[in-house]
Amino acid sequence: MTTPRPRMSYDYDTFVELATADPAVVGLVLKGSRAHEGMTTAHSDHDLYVVLAEGASTALTRFAGHRTSELDLVVLTLDEFRAAGMPGFERYALARARVVLDRLDGGITRILSAKARLDADEARREAAAYLDAYANSLYRSVKNARDGQSLAAHLDAADSVRFLLELLFALDRRPRPYNKYLQWELTRYPLPDWPTTPLLDAVQHITATGDVSAQRHLFAQVETVTRRAGHGAVLDAWGEDLRLMRPR
Repeated sequence: MTTPRPRMSYDYDTFVELATADPAVVGLVLKGSRAHEGMTTAHSDHDLYVVLAEGASTALTRFAGHRTSELDLVVLTLDEFRAAGMPGFERYALARARVVLDRLDGGITRILSAKARLDADEARREAAAYLDAYANSLYRSVKNARDGQSLAAHLDAADSVRFLLELLFALDRRPRPYNKYLQWELTRYPLPDWPTTPLLDAVQHITATGDVSAQRHLFAQVETVTRRAGHGAVLDAWGEDLRLMRPR
């Protein structure tokens, strides 16, 4: 018979006090909207990582996976915390997370900092792959528009924006933010070579309309930036098809 998960009536502050008093806990890390200034709403819960020393024994493990409208807990060991999001969907959330408790003389903070910065080889590999994927979706969008396939063209344009954003953040050695935090991120931490307002306007316009002219104009900027970053070979592999992507 499965033992039912214990009910928990703690709010965030009470649980933090409980966890802080437990010597097995080496770190508490808050992520999500509560860690992004100005993004909290009436519906925001507290997403909290509870980091335990390796081999430590604690009753707090009974709260692993606990989730309520007030408190969403992830209980894990220090090694598991180091590996979280490396790679994975959680990387951006942890890159912008807030340290609530660090018993490792800054060790928790250093782990988060490492998640926020792609290493040079990783960034180069990801940028090359996302550039090729971006060019693929852009090419399909423009070709479908030319051939009268308006729905396909629009969907491919929207796909291209996803790969574009992954590319631009990889070029800056940063994990791409979730869509919810894209404007928040770019407003506070702009991308080099990409003024925030024109970039967001272009992303919104292309996603909403599939405008071929706007896609080509944006591609011209991407081509300049990526060739300067050493990714010319990825583009050159497209050969004569580049003419369809470039402005007329």
